[in-house]
Amino acid sequence: MSGMPTALVTGPTAGLGAAFARRLAHDGYRLVLVARDAERLEALRRELPDVEVIVADLSRPEQRVPVVQRLQDPERPVDLLVNNAAVGGQGEFWSTPYAGLHDQLELNLIAVMELTHAVLPGMMQRGAGAVINVASVAGLTPGRGSTYTASKAYVVALSEGLSNSLQGTGVRVLALCPGFVHTEFHARAGIDMSWAPELLWLYPDYVVDQGLKDLQRDIVVSIPSVRYKALVTASRLVPRSLTRFVAARLGGRSRT
Repeated sequence: MSGMPTALVTGPTAGLGAAFARRLAHDGYRLVLVARDAERLEALRRELPDVEVIVADLSRPEQRVPVVQRLQDPERPVDLLVNNAAVGGQGEFWSTPYAGLHDQLELNLIAVMELTHAVLPGMMQRGAGAVINVASVAGLTPGRGSTYTASKAYVVALSEGLSNSLQGTGVRVLALCPGFVHTEFHARAGIDMSWAPELLWLYPDYVVDQGLKDLQRDIVVSIPSVRYKALVTASRLVPRSLTRFVAARLGGRSRT
């Protein structure tokens, strides 16, 4: 039992986070699961083996403290950090209360930075470990003025920069950039996605599987599915003004 690796997963109570938790448990990881929904966390603790839970709203700096302390505990090292917790669109930038935008960036951006900053020194000292930052294809293309898109662009850039800096240390960082995934994410954000064809949708287990495979391949930016790889490549080949035009039209329909 002492040789079992440990993974800390944020936002594990639904969607990609739940898929990560179940897959990593299947792969033999002890789990530290962090979310604000105590009831759902307890359900996961009953379902999966070797689960420790931390109830915390990661958009609140004071509630991140016990998570940081757990990541820095030298007696109980964390081998894999999955920064998955995030919140989606908050409506139009100019009509959304600033507090909502601020909380979104605290969760999507600051929490990712703080938890990654907490875990890396121990990993580097041990010469092994990995961080998976769940970003989005939205972070790779121009969005529609949303702070969500900006936050995911930051996560991608942070992951790439850290990956460059950590070469030769035995520690890897991956930005996982899925497209639309069948989860509660859009419904919770109040985003109408009825316009999106089924062809564009991915399933959580597939995204997790592709992300873990790309981590093992030392890929830094993982874009699950050939169709999304093609879309991102195409967006980089056409004039950026055209990409913005398309994003604005799609955003007008989805209100992201």
